[in-house]
Amino acid sequence: MNLLAPVSATTAIVLAVLFVKLAFAVIKKRQLHKVVLGSGQHADLEAAIRAHGNFAEYVPLALLLIVLAEINRSPSWLVAIAALALVAGRYIHAMAITGSDLKKRVLGMQLTFASLASGVVANVVPMVLAMINMPKS
Repeated sequence: MNLLAPVSATTAIVLAVLFVKLAFAVIKKRQLHKVVLGSGQHADLEAAIRAHGNFAEYVPLALLLIVLAEINRSPSWLVAIAALALVAGRYIHAMAITGSDLKKRVLGMQLTFASLASGVVANVVPMVLAMINMPKS
């Protein structure tokens, strides 16, 4: 069997595990503080909610860029860089936001933005190569 997007699949699996971990952290804090909706003014619950929410805001677009780049046969090393930056960035950011570590939170966002940027480049490369190699009509 030949997989179309093994890097993307692996990345999505790892990110899904982290997403569920972040969701369970929110659930645990909600149960602890007996809060059904919102944060109830509990800083630790608010941090858990934002770590989960921020993850949900950035991961879909970055992962989509990675999947499309891999399907469009972008260089594997470029797809891998985008994937590694995304996983590392989201993990560091999630741990930093719940631990109130601003330096690591910034690093997590820098890696996330690097993933988005490399995902864009990884999609532009095969598009340009395809246009260069288009048959002239």
